[in-house]
Amino acid sequence: METLSNSYMDILIGIVLAIIMFGLGLTLTLSNFKNTFLYPKAFFIGLGLQMISLPLIAFIILLFSNMSATFKVGIMILAVCPGGTTSGFVTYLFKGNVALSISLTVINSILTLITIPIIVNFALWYFMEKEAELHLPILRSITQIFLIALLPVLLGILVRTMKPLIADFLQKPLKYIMIILLALIYLIKFFAGHEYGGSGINLNDIVEIFPYAIIFNIVSFALSIFMGKVGKLKIRDTLTIAIEVALQNTTLALLIAGTLLNNEEMAKPALIYSLFSFWTAILFGFLIMKIYNEKYKDNIVLRK
Repeated sequence: METLSNSYMDILIGIVLAIIMFGLGLTLTLSNFKNTFLYPKAFFIGLGLQMISLPLIAFIILLFSNMSATFKVGIMILAVCPGGTTSGFVTYLFKGNVALSISLTVINSILTLITIPIIVNFALWYFMEKEAELHLPILRSITQIFLIALLPVLLGILVRTMKPLIADFLQKPLKYIMIILLALIYLIKFFAGHEYGGSGINLNDIVEIFPYAIIFNIVSFALSIFMGKVGKLKIRDTLTIAIEVALQNTTLALLIAGTLLNNEEMAKPALIYSLFSFWTAILFGFLIMKIYNEKYKDNIVLRK
């Protein structure tokens, strides 16, 4: 029963992630990328934060934590899955640079084909030592991430380019389907037992993981704002990058931990992170709007 239930859950997670990425692709046209690559400074600052800074921040935090080795690997998995499924929505909500947000999500989806297997295997080696013979198969990981996360984006772009009316027709129902399936996944993962595909998460797990997860979230956001100042970016570009960096793709993290590594304990940090990261992104967004009120209205460079 346990194997069968977990197999169904693995399939459901893969389907939901593919739908999310296909829906993202349906919104994309070449014009989305044009200004981003004509003025690439904000893009490369954001990409550097996602690809390099996030794993480093997580690793440094974990060096000082007393979490179990399994949870530490789970945090590292979370750190290498940038670009949350709701980042575009939050960016839109705060009138940020949606094209920049989408460009970062698409490009980091390509780069994670390589970075996820390398960094996750390093985390397994460093934190687990000889406790387990776990490893993330590189070729299998690249193939699955490509098929589930990248190929649907490319198909969505193809539909948008060749059949824009069909893309418009599909966008709205896909949003509702995605919300329902995401809610179903997280409800099962949080509240169902192992035998029904759940993670078996409990209060002790939350107490152990939450402090380090929230520190990771806050430091990631703060560093993004700091780099926006250093790079003399416009305030809305800075906030867009901060949202992209602070919101992780927890669904992809669940896929890696639960499906590729077959370890539900490693999925727990992603589940706990998903509880608060959307709301902290909203809170951070409002704080930035209040602190830099006039700059935000005029969308000028953030200097101090």
